[in-house]
Amino acid sequence: MSSQEKTVTAVSSELTAETIAGMIDHTLLKADATPKQIIQLCAEARQYHFATVCVNPVNVKLCADQLKGSTVKVCSVVSFPLGATTLEDKAAETQKAIENGASEIDMVINIGALKAGDKALVESDIRSVVTVAHKAHALVKVIIETCLLTDEEKVSACQLSKKAGADFVKTSTGFSTAGATVHDVQLMRQTVGPEMGVKAAGGIHSREDAEALIKAGATRIGASASIKIIGAA
Repeated sequence: MSSQEKTVTAVSSELTAETIAGMIDHTLLKADATPKQIIQLCAEARQYHFATVCVNPVNVKLCADQLKGSTVKVCSVVSFPLGATTLEDKAAETQKAIENGASEIDMVINIGALKAGDKALVESDIRSVVTVAHKAHALVKVIIETCLLTDEEKVSACQLSKKAGADFVKTSTGFSTAGATVHDVQLMRQTVGPEMGVKAAGGIHSREDAEALIKAGATRIGASASIKIIGAA
């Protein structure tokens, strides 16, 4: 058994509800989310000690106000869900999210550029966000939208994310054709090695789903069914 396999086995044996809760980005990204629902999201995150709330940029300030004094961080998505904005727009959106209280950024890559083989543009795209975020000591998670990529493209996206200085790679937006799979998480973990985070998101509805993805190498889980996942009433 390799050292990484031993680590995964050790981690999987310690997956209490509290451990899993601390790995969850409690997520509400629906277009029709109301301020009342966002406030409820924050209250739940406080109660169950989730890692972050993950919301659209328009809701970042409200979340930052609601979570002031707690350990729960605010995560904002950038260029969500298509990734089809310019480098300059992604950098500006990142800056504004941080000013409003975000300390983690989940950005979507230029998927079309990746599929066209334009690695230089993809790396620059990611770096435009990383540069702004890291100046403010914010983390960057790079959403590669695995359901739209071949395995070769997934590997390339992970390598470019690592090269650009990102902190995590993330499977999915949850708004495309499919979400996280064990295969994709394993492939991403194998590609980035132990020093980067891997976030699994999209279609995670149960404790069993979350545990399987964590055992595969995920260190963060993005979910809207967070309370159900940890088995809380």
